[in-house]
Amino acid sequence: MSETSADRRPRDTEPFRTPAHVDPAGELLAVPGSLGAEGFKTLFRGHPGGVSVITAEGPDGPVALTATSVASVSVDPPLLIFSVSALSSATPAILAADTIVVHLLDAADLPLARLASTSGIDRFADTSLWTRLETGEPLFPAVRAWTRCAIVSRLEAGGSTVIVAHALQGETNRGPDDEPGALVYHNRTWHRLGDASRID
Repeated sequence: MSETSADRRPRDTEPFRTPAHVDPAGELLAVPGSLGAEGFKTLFRGHPGGVSVITAEGPDGPVALTATSVASVSVDPPLLIFSVSALSSATPAILAADTIVVHLLDAADLPLARLASTSGIDRFADTSLWTRLETGEPLFPAVRAWTRCAIVSRLEAGGSTVIVAHALQGETNRGPDDEPGALVYHNRTWHRLGDASRID
């Protein structure tokens, strides 16, 4: 007797159930017993992050923000993710953009990291620091490395939006072992990584 598709189904298959913390519309709900905001911040103050600057062209001109959430998730296709806070003035332009530039910083780029994380200033006032790619995106060309990306997905997550971006082109000006060393953000402070910080 031939086997039917029903016979091939796993016997313990259960229908998909929406997680209890997501309503039928897909919105996140409060989870009883959730860790508070300060406790959550404390967890991650001890978890260092690499430092990047994201730029995009907005309706009123170029925008930039500093991010410590950039991470590679795939090499084929070349995808990266990062999140942007609803509190950042640059977020609306980044969310509306089709393409962005992700600048991957080292310790020599600390002034740019500070510039893009300072509120209430014109981050593009010094025209000697930046230019535009032929495709129009604002670029700080002296950084350790940069990649022009197409935004392929956006996911609202609490007060932030997680963005998935596909790397289209890029350039590396300094290698990971070159001076002046990697730039990381740890416990609300900038740090330089180098040979002295190596532990094995």
